[in-house]
Amino acid sequence: MKKNFLSGLMIAALMISCTKSTSKTETVENPDGSVTTTTTVSESGLGVDTAKINGVKEKTESRINAAGEKIDHAAEDAKNKIDATADKAKANLQKAGQDIKTEADKVGKDVKDAAAKGAGKVEDGAKKIKEDLSR
Repeated sequence: MKKNFLSGLMIAALMISCTKSTSKTETVENPDGSVTTTTTVSESGLGVDTAKINGVKEKTESRINAAGEKIDHAAEDAKNKIDATADKAKANLQKAGQDIKTEADKVGKDVKDAAAKGAGKVEDGAKKIKEDLSR
């Protein structure tokens, strides 16, 4: 948006203040044999030289391009930081999942062991009751 606005202003400034400058060079031989060169520059228009305007235009465009490159660089840095954070979060979630799986396996093993002990006690109790009933 800023780039378009600035470009529009530059074009408008060029259209309004363009001048036409002409230069004329005269070479005169003096009586003593030396040569004198005279250059005359004449401008028509509002008194603004298009060379200056073109220089300002190029300088402005280079500044706009530099600002665009800075914005692109900042966006790339932000993207890289976001990607690094996402990768770190993914690794942490995978580790947490592995920890949960390991602990769930331990709990399952403990439950099986407890069930086996409980079943053994029930069998022992049933044998005692059977013996008591047999007597």
